[in-house]
Amino acid sequence: MKKLLMIGVWLISSTVMAQDQPEAEQDPKALEKINALRIAYISEKLGLTTEQAERFWPVYREFSDKRRALRQELMDARKQLKPGQDPEKDASLVKLGLELKQRELDLEKTYSDRLLKVITAQQVLNLRKAEGEFQQLIRDQIQQRRLMQQRNETIRERNQRLKQQRN
Repeated sequence: MKKLLMIGVWLISSTVMAQDQPEAEQDPKALEKINALRIAYISEKLGLTTEQAERFWPVYREFSDKRRALRQELMDARKQLKPGQDPEKDASLVKLGLELKQRELDLEKTYSDRLLKVITAQQVLNLRKAEGEFQQLIRDQIQQRRLMQQRNETIRERNQRLKQQRN
């Protein structure tokens, strides 16, 4: 299962080279595949039973959607402000960032309570770890893929120069 998951992550990362783009601009099929891999990865790491999984995933999706919305709100605020131009706006961004972190913490507390009714406390603790591991796995695969693309471009350029020198 682990090898299959790693292969899947590698294949998906090749289609998600657009990580720097906002989520709305990314390939929806790639995002769907990543989400499916996330479900498989987290389910495996938590050791969810079928019954637990049926009750866990709707609550977790709801939590993830709300957390994503909070993070998007902060990213949108950062895009609107150019640091260093207006100290008052910089200060408001700092305050907004802290407020959003507090709201995210409150959200996590609420959903931790809800998740504890579905899965064990140890599984809730493992959830945070599994989320981080999955994100790191995706980042590593994307970085690896970018390096491969850069190497291929360098080889292509070198081959073109050699062709031109021969002619």
